[in-house]
Amino acid sequence: MKFLRRSLFGLFLVSVCAALLFGAGYNMYASIKEKAAQDGFRPPARERQFAVNAVLVEPTQIKPILSTFGEVLARRTLELRAPQGGEIIELAEAFQEGGSVKAGDVLLRVDPTDAESTLRVAQADFQEAEAELNDAERGLDIAEDDLAAARGQLDLRVAALARQRNLADRGVGTESSVETVALSEASARQSVLSKRQSLAAAVARVDQSKNGVLRAQINVAEAERGLENTQVIAAFDGTLSGVSVALGAILNDNEQIGALIDPNDLEIAFRVSTQQYANLTAQSGLLSNLPIVASLSMADLDLTAIGNISRESAAVGTGQTGRQLFASLETSLGLRPGDFVTVRIEEPALVDVALIPSAAVDAANTVLALTPDSRLEVVSAPILRRQGDNVIVDARAIAGRQIVSERSPLLGAGIRVKVIGSETQEGVGASPNAVAPEAEADTDTIALTDDRRAKLLAFVESNKRMPADVRARMAEQLKANEVPASLVTRLEGRMGG
Repeated sequence: MKFLRRSLFGLFLVSVCAALLFGAGYNMYASIKEKAAQDGFRPPARERQFAVNAVLVEPTQIKPILSTFGEVLARRTLELRAPQGGEIIELAEAFQEGGSVKAGDVLLRVDPTDAESTLRVAQADFQEAEAELNDAERGLDIAEDDLAAARGQLDLRVAALARQRNLADRGVGTESSVETVALSEASARQSVLSKRQSLAAAVARVDQSKNGVLRAQINVAEAERGLENTQVIAAFDGTLSGVSVALGAILNDNEQIGALIDPNDLEIAFRVSTQQYANLTAQSGLLSNLPIVASLSMADLDLTAIGNISRESAAVGTGQTGRQLFASLETSLGLRPGDFVTVRIEEPALVDVALIPSAAVDAANTVLALTPDSRLEVVSAPILRRQGDNVIVDARAIAGRQIVSERSPLLGAGIRVKVIGSETQEGVGASPNAVAPEAEADTDTIALTDDRRAKLLAFVESNKRMPADVRARMAEQLKANEVPASLVTRLEGRMGG
């Protein structure tokens, strides 16, 4: 009986332990199943929204500015040389580096002793040649008279011969008388021939004497020029450069002693790329007389000069690229030949374009434009010009739309974005005074005086870069009795008040 009782108690304990183990196993199984169900559960995905900076594109007319570098050149430069060598006996006071001279000023004089002696010898030779010519002309007159006398004697001999032949025919004269007269006639004819030869020699002597006089005149002119070349005279008003002689120095023939530069007649030589040259000549195909501005930047001062493009080089040049252009300067205050300046050229105006940040355009010439539901859309915007950190693009496809001003690899078509800031973006180049109303109404309002209200209204109405509807809403708020305090503070901050 006792054994049976103990057996039943043991069976009870075994059953309780089995029930506890079953309960523990069930709880463990339920926990594992619940955990697995929780791991498999995913909450609904939420679309990510990126914050971007945006600008409003407003098509306008822009004159691109082409910027390059050039060198200032002198259009009138004269090398000063000494045609006649010798010792320098006189120097002008202004004959020094940077000296200013006037046209006709004598810069230096070389010892003229040898040149004066040469001139006197040439003049003596000229007088001798003239005397020889006069003697030849007198000899010619005598030869002409001698020939005339010989011809007169010949005429008499011819008449005497005819008379003797007539007498002989009538039987009065003799044959010996006829022969004597015939010999006299032949002698007279020979004398005429001799006189003609003398006349020809006299004519040749006169011609030779004239040539001698001409050569003597040439020698005198050369001697006079040699005497004039003993002094160097300024050909025009200018400034001296590269002066390297002193009083008493010995100069060689044609030795360079300096240069004369006209500082008021300057030009700039600069080079542009082939693409830039094509842009300058796109409208007419010819290089027009476009205005330029040249500037030389220094520590606390900028020297500027204005001018116009005058011509272009005929050839590219060995080892060069692009096109070399030249611009004549209207004003050149402070600039000197050799200065390296920045040249800005105002190109012909482009229409229906916009100036936007270069970071807004990718390599494919596209931009990211915002759609009405704040999503991005890829729109073509061909780059026409680059202006520093900005670019000029064709704005016909993006007119009136907001575009992302700074693209990043995270942005693309279809992505939802939020424009940073609550004020309306007005694009690059907008006036720093441009403002826009708050998206939400201000709760704090203040009353304005008539004078203060008029200044704010004038400032808003004068800001033409702000959209017309925005200006209208701000004007309505300013005309009210109570004006939002934040709006007044923002406007006065833009006004500098």
